[in-house]
Amino acid sequence: MAMPITKAPERMTSRDRVMAAFAHARVDRVPIDYHTNEGIDARLKTALGIARNDDESLRQALGVDFRGVGVPYKGPKRFADIPDRHISQETGIRTRWIEHSSGGYWDYCDFPLQNATLDEIEAWPMATPNDYDYSTLQDQARHNKGYAVFYGGAGLGDIINSTGMLRTMEQVLVDLATDEEAGLRLIDRKIERQLEVTRRSLELLKNQVDFVWMGEDLGTQIGPLISLDLYRRHIRPRHQKLIDAARSFGLPVMIHTCGSSSWAYDDFIEMGIAAVDTLQPEAANMSPRYLKDRYGSRLMLHGCISTAGPVAYGTPEEVRRDVKEKLDILSPGGGYCLSPTHQLQDNSPVENVIAMYQAAHYFGRM
Repeated sequence: MAMPITKAPERMTSRDRVMAAFAHARVDRVPIDYHTNEGIDARLKTALGIARNDDESLRQALGVDFRGVGVPYKGPKRFADIPDRHISQETGIRTRWIEHSSGGYWDYCDFPLQNATLDEIEAWPMATPNDYDYSTLQDQARHNKGYAVFYGGAGLGDIINSTGMLRTMEQVLVDLATDEEAGLRLIDRKIERQLEVTRRSLELLKNQVDFVWMGEDLGTQIGPLISLDLYRRHIRPRHQKLIDAARSFGLPVMIHTCGSSSWAYDDFIEMGIAAVDTLQPEAANMSPRYLKDRYGSRLMLHGCISTAGPVAYGTPEEVRRDVKEKLDILSPGGGYCLSPTHQLQDNSPVENVIAMYQAAHYFGRM
């Protein structure tokens, strides 16, 4: 039986609504976003009477204001198959399927460059900017006209996580702390490729894209993952290249970063970043009130509905109260977009997810 969501009356397009949030201006309702794992996504579609392969109808039913565009990989097969492994032909990253009680996920494994030398890093086969299909970008953007269209995502510019997928997280942190030449070269190879792909993409998109989304996880639940000095030595200058590229096309930048990461927000502002994503409320120095009071007038805030909170473990009524509380704190004065902190997980009851989006429409009216 379908369980439709009653959406708030709308006086603005999705694009205008999100860009007003970037400008900290008044909106008709809170802008809404959606990220999910496959399991809960399928159950949500069933509950709403939507076909499993119909992503667009789901986003329309939820009132999602964001749409992404990107370039698919079309390059050669660089890596041989390995049993029980999925291997990225862009990077050589390996994953294996791990099942758990509520679903499963692809987990990073093997870490083929963990002990690689500088010469081995240079010789590692990775995608080039010519290995991507740019031909559909403009059609993607035209198809999503009226929505807030972004280029990129949490993996654009990401250094610690993505390098760790090849080299282990521990080794990446050692590389950064010791200025290890091999590890830094691996980082630069990725950034150089992504920077050129981004430039080519934005040149084609021109005025058809509204902002660039990038990412870097910088926090644990209890504090920073690295020091501010280390961030400024190795992360900030590399990110600045992508930010400058986006801004050269007149585009604002949003950055995804998990955990306790507000310690870097003042640097983000200096670098020209306009918005921050994730906002895990349970992490240190990430409470909604702290973020709104300290940064709400200088950064657009996107996220804050915890995937480890009531949506996963509470009742629908607790979800509604949580959404209302976040909106009461973060919406005044503009500059807030409601979104789960990460992908909604397979352990989230579908009635809680529906309650989250229904509450966004009910309490998010301005």
